[in-house]
Amino acid sequence: MNSEHKIQSEIMLAVSKEGCTIIRTNVGKVRTADGRMFSAGPPPGWPDLTGFRHSDGKMILLEIKNEKGRLREDQKRFAEFIKDKPVLYGVCRSVEDALNVVRG
Repeated sequence: MNSEHKIQSEIMLAVSKEGCTIIRTNVGKVRTADGRMFSAGPPPGWPDLTGFRHSDGKMILLEIKNEKGRLREDQKRFAEFIKDKPVLYGVCRSVEDALNVVRG
């Protein structure tokens, strides 16, 4: 079974070759100098990859899972929220899945 990281890297390369700009959505927590916790990145549930299609500027949002990966509740809520918006969104388990989304 491929790791989500490996699938994600392969998807980023393939989608870039398809005429899109795509970046990994980074998240994390850090402790500030005064001891407070700071959460960096988008809200919970936001997809792993964010980008746009050069031909028309349409936004791309891709959630990457391996063949056994399941969406968390916050990811399910995001998928429900985004389904009727004018963006290219999909849960991708392979390069083929991602290319189907960006060609959509």
